[in-house]
Amino acid sequence: MKTEEISSILSSIFAPEDIAQDTESAWQVKNSQIHLLVIISADHSWLRLLSPIASAKEAQSILPQLLEDNFDATQQVRYALNQDVLWGVFHHSLSSLTTEDLKSAIASLLALVEKGLYQSFNQLIEKQIIQIVKAAKAQGQSLESTYQTIDRFYQEGIMGGLDQHPAQREQFLAAWKAQLERLWSEVEV
Repeated sequence: MKTEEISSILSSIFAPEDIAQDTESAWQVKNSQIHLLVIISADHSWLRLLSPIASAKEAQSILPQLLEDNFDATQQVRYALNQDVLWGVFHHSLSSLTTEDLKSAIASLLALVEKGLYQSFNQLIEKQIIQIVKAAKAQGQSLESTYQTIDRFYQEGIMGGLDQHPAQREQFLAAWKAQLERLWSEVEV
């Protein structure tokens, strides 16, 4: 792909007012959905797409899940950490990059940014709940006694804030109960 083609491809996807070409080999796209950086390497051999997703601090607790997602779920884009930011990143050799590759990578980055940390966080939480269910079943506990243990942990401040409003507490416990009920029959010991 030639550098000149990138501008027309970006213009076919985004509104012209959202696109700024900072230099001959760098573009920025900013709108309500994405802040996208398009950078060509100094030797014009590689293209890199970057989009910030969250602060590194926000992502810290789910980094293992994000690395798993890099392996299984992110396809041609990847999560990366740099300058205290979690980025969505795409790298490709410029010489073999096609219009379809670039459009697909931009669509994948848009999806990654839209997803944010929510889906990865939920996957990590589900894995932890499955571990709780396995441990409870291995100890011969029932679904109800497992839920009561979680309720007790919450009341003691082990799982949540003691100063939390009662309505928030009830929401939290209802979510736990729903997840336990959903996964109880699926998890084998």
